[in-house]
Amino acid sequence: MKHYRFWLIGLLMVFITPLLMGCELGQVDQGRVVAYDRDKDTVTIIQDKRAEPGNPDYNTLPPHVYKMPTDRHEIGAWPKAGQRIKLDLNKKVITLFDHETQGFKDVPYTVIDQQDNVGRTSPLVRGKEFPIVDRDKKTITVYSGRQRVLLTFTVPDEYFALPDETWEAGDEVRVYYHKEGEAQRFMNITRTDIFKK
Repeated sequence: MKHYRFWLIGLLMVFITPLLMGCELGQVDQGRVVAYDRDKDTVTIIQDKRAEPGNPDYNTLPPHVYKMPTDRHEIGAWPKAGQRIKLDLNKKVITLFDHETQGFKDVPYTVIDQQDNVGRTSPLVRGKEFPIVDRDKKTITVYSGRQRVLLTFTVPDEYFALPDETWEAGDEVRVYYHKEGEAQRFMNITRTDIFKK
């Protein structure tokens, strides 16, 4: 009986070992979406270098571009892009991703109104689409679910010529890949977190 058991284990190892040796572990990239091209089926993200839940640091350049998975079952919610990378409430500065320069730009803002400790289910934000850009009043209203803040501010006049999505924080996503630039799995963390609440 012992010989049979050893023989069976040896046979399993003969078949399993080549499989294990042939399996290369993929890599994971996580970041904020700054562009999504439906025609080319590509997503562009700014990598979260820190990768600490609740405390991201989107500061990696150049941006990472991935072809979306060919298997649609490996894709979660489709990503929403935005150029707002960081909202610094202490310094009163918004960091934007500039598509033209492929770099970051810090824009100082003046607070008009700030509501703190605003959850995603608050009547102040529920059912509303942000950002709200009022070019007549020269105000922009954004909501950060992570920071739990609803902020209305103004910026120098030239910034009001920019499209509304400039002030939007793109979705946070996770990409699993083997080959550089080709996603095998795509998870939209932002949308998943929203659905959990």
